[in-house]
Amino acid sequence: MGAVVPAVNQLEIHPYFQQRAVLDFDDQYHILNQAWSPIGGITFYPGYGEHRRSVLEDPVVTAIAETHGKSPAQVLLRWGIQHGRSVIPKSTKRHRIAENIDVFDFALTADELKALDGLETGRRGGPEPTSVTLAAYGRAIPEA
Repeated sequence: MGAVVPAVNQLEIHPYFQQRAVLDFDDQYHILNQAWSPIGGITFYPGYGEHRRSVLEDPVVTAIAETHGKSPAQVLLRWGIQHGRSVIPKSTKRHRIAENIDVFDFALTADELKALDGLETGRRGGPEPTSVTLAAYGRAIPEA
């Protein structure tokens, strides 16, 4: 292990893929977990294989959203926040950006958190980190 401990670890985290061992390691060394794809976007983007199911359409998520008068995306963001993570949802749509910010006027109950935690599939939605190479994706990033 190197001498400098990173401050942030950005990784795929959503209820379908929670990476508990990584999160526990990061917590032990006070490394902030930053979730990319916190609403499970990678679970429904086209081109990532067959038999995908969207976490946004999961009955557990939609029922909790209905209870709070929120969208499924807001529930998933709140789940990450209540677990102490930084969440970075991506959107180019103004109304979705506003919706993604509107997650601080409600809280998930302990039972709701447990139900969302129970959605773990153990299956990564995005590519394996070791497969993300210049050879595989073919785009050099020029130095600034």
